[in-house]
Amino acid sequence: MVTYEYRCEDCGTFEEQLPMGTATPAAACPACGRDARRVFSPPMVHQLSQPLSALYAREEASRDAPEVVHELPPAPRRPAARPRPELERMRRP
Repeated sequence: MVTYEYRCEDCGTFEEQLPMGTATPAAACPACGRDARRVFSPPMVHQLSQPLSALYAREEASRDAPEVVHELPPAPRRPAARPRPELERMRRP
């Protein structure tokens, strides 16, 4: 089921859940019964988590004003490998 948004001139916006692709250009307003026109809005904007919303906003802002990198970031440090005694007993070629 997909949520479609409609706007009535008298009552405002309302949503209807319908199977995908079955939305009509107009629907009856549940409050007054008049025809309401379908409104096209970005999908799932109100359902995004805060970190994902921030990521989308940063990505969109980088289109016009990208962040400039002046130097390479430091290489991550890897912990030293611990010796494994069970590997000592294996045959070597």
